[in-house]
Amino acid sequence: MSNRWVAVLSGGLSHEREVSLRSGRRLSAALRSVGLVVEEWDADAHLLTRLREHRPDAVVVALHGGEGENGSVQTILELVGVPFVGTDSRACRRAWDKPTAKAELARAGLATPEWAVLPHATFRELGAQPVLDAMVDRLGLPLMLKPDQGGSALGARVVRDAAELPAAMVGCLAYGDTVLAERYVEGVEVAVAVVDGPDGPYALPAVEIVPESGVYDYTARYTAGLTDFHAPARLDDKASRAVGELAVSAHRLLGLRDVSRTDAIVAPDGTVHFLEVNSSPGLTETSLLPMAVEAAGESLGEIYAGLVERAVAR
Repeated sequence: MSNRWVAVLSGGLSHEREVSLRSGRRLSAALRSVGLVVEEWDADAHLLTRLREHRPDAVVVALHGGEGENGSVQTILELVGVPFVGTDSRACRRAWDKPTAKAELARAGLATPEWAVLPHATFRELGAQPVLDAMVDRLGLPLMLKPDQGGSALGARVVRDAAELPAAMVGCLAYGDTVLAERYVEGVEVAVAVVDGPDGPYALPAVEIVPESGVYDYTARYTAGLTDFHAPARLDDKASRAVGELAVSAHRLLGLRDVSRTDAIVAPDGTVHFLEVNSSPGLTETSLLPMAVEAAGESLGEIYAGLVERAVAR
């Protein structure tokens, strides 16, 4: 394994560029610690030239947002035939679009908060206030508003008062053209990472998320000290099994590969509600996947080195 040369792909031009660079640096250090030769590459205009002239044994995708998770970069890697760690392009597209992922899991019988998807054009053409009124009438309050695509909770906001809706919509639409409005579910917020192993996908211990502000937004995610984490989550055995089963089901149903992270809420009645899935989980110092790896007594470098071997063998 020590002879493997891998390129860790991070950066890019999405809103999450800085987070991706932090993930790339941490992942590169983890892979070097287990003996792999690693170069850190930016996802820029030189990428195709690098891939053709300095073809690595495998690429590890550590991109967040935009082209890194919507299947675009994965398509390029598939076109040039370079093995890579991560979900293939088609499944990336399914997972990247939050309403599509929710609909697929709902069809399979998994619980997810009731939702509505509204493009910017609808508000413009039909009038913002009547549409907002209809949304509240159907889904009630509080609501979670988020862009239908994207990560790191950019543009996401909990709305508890109808008077807050217009400003929340404007903030959400700053990161995309379509809003996903969900009925807000109170409960224990958890993130569950799934890794593909020799015997199939398995869930790492759930990480419980307790933001100081009450909302796990961008600032709470990436500012040390603003969120308390419990790994493993403070759940009873039944709930722990349920969140793990949900995450593995999401991974399988959406066709995800190598590694993923499912975000969920455990309601007071024990129901586990699927929120969204991430096909390229963050690996920064405040990210949840490394916490789960540590809670499982495993090594981030060894897990990803194993995934490199799987990618090369495909």
